[in-house]
Amino acid sequence: VHASEDIGMADPTALQTAVAAAHAVQFIGMPEGRLALAQATIHLATAPKSNAVISAIDGALADVRAGKVGSVPPHLRDGHYAGAERLGHAQGYRYPHNVPEGVVEQQYPPDGLVGRDYYHPTERGAERPIAERVQRLRRIVRGERA
Repeated sequence: VHASEDIGMADPTALQTAVAAAHAVQFIGMPEGRLALAQATIHLATAPKSNAVISAIDGALADVRAGKVGSVPPHLRDGHYAGAERLGHAQGYRYPHNVPEGVVEQQYPPDGLVGRDYYHPTERGAERPIAERVQRLRRIVRGERA
């Protein structure tokens, strides 16, 4: 839990380390398993910390509980069946793989959640470049290219 809740994307390898240590103990047993546990403990204790993942989940769940939900925008709905076009499904969809950046200006959330961001990456550890990428992606999706 600590690897995901308190470290998260600041060191994405922390979860792998914790799971690997648990598997190592199951596989080799004790007392040798204490080495894997000690290594994992030191890794997690010294890793940069971020609670941005759990904060994102909590924010999204709060909106759901408050009834802030909506329908999938029509252009994102499946258009691969008879009658989809008549319903307006997949009309105007922009295929991200057709552009070099792999991301396009397009509405993804329901109308009532446009502009609502749940994940707010920190500037710590491996989350720093993620924060820069998330900011760049949000600008493209929202049509805010500079």
